[in-house]
Amino acid sequence: MRRLAFVLLSSLSLAACAQPAAPQAQGGAKIAVSAPAAAPAPAGEGEVEARVRAVLRQLSDRIQVDSVRPAPFPGFREVIAGGQVVYVSDDGKYLIQGNVLDIPRRRDLTEDAMGSVRAKVLAGIPMADRIVFSPAGTPKHRVVVLTDIECGYCRKFHSEIAQHLANGIQVEYLAFPRAGLGSEDYRKMVAVWCADDRRKALTDAKNDRPVPMRTCKTPVDMEYRAGLQMGLTGTPMVLTEDGQLLGGYMPPAVLLQRLQQLKQGAGRG
Repeated sequence: MRRLAFVLLSSLSLAACAQPAAPQAQGGAKIAVSAPAAAPAPAGEGEVEARVRAVLRQLSDRIQVDSVRPAPFPGFREVIAGGQVVYVSDDGKYLIQGNVLDIPRRRDLTEDAMGSVRAKVLAGIPMADRIVFSPAGTPKHRVVVLTDIECGYCRKFHSEIAQHLANGIQVEYLAFPRAGLGSEDYRKMVAVWCADDRRKALTDAKNDRPVPMRTCKTPVDMEYRAGLQMGLTGTPMVLTEDGQLLGGYMPPAVLLQRLQQLKQGAGRG
């Protein structure tokens, strides 16, 4: 999602234009330079967080800040806002937007932060609100898939659901109508989630077979907003149960390999 990027960059551009010009020497005259001020006393955690929030409000009052905490590197706060991670310096002078890599550990610290956000969001979505396809016996792996009715790769992924199940992967679908709330795609997804047999209705809808249009109280709106909160905009989006983003469409063999690698890595850890 790039909405926050647009807000921040627009605000920063305006702020840059508003900066006063540096004083210019006239006729070769010397410019007096005052001695540097003494370093201020270290600020407490609460004071730093308040400063960071104030700076972001100054950039744009449209930025919804979800959390502020110390960054995994010194001198910065890690900010979760609008489904994205940004880093703001403790003195409020600098903002970094982009992925930060821990080179010695070979870890993407920004993705780790978003993984924690996604895990928290997923934990708040009851299993009863998901459309679940389970393999026989105990699943070896679980994935959460944001899906909609119309997208081609969502349909391709679902056409291979039998192979995913044969590979021991439990697939848990969340509704994410890409066209937005109130769209025709949204209304079809509501009909699917209102069906007596959701799994059959989802399969029918993805194969252009008619699904009776019904309305009821469904989690479609909540799941769509949850997707945005997790920083996701496309479909299909495949996540592990603990919020790690695996990506978009993958053939069954590739998805199984990715999940096995993650499991082996966790075992070594």
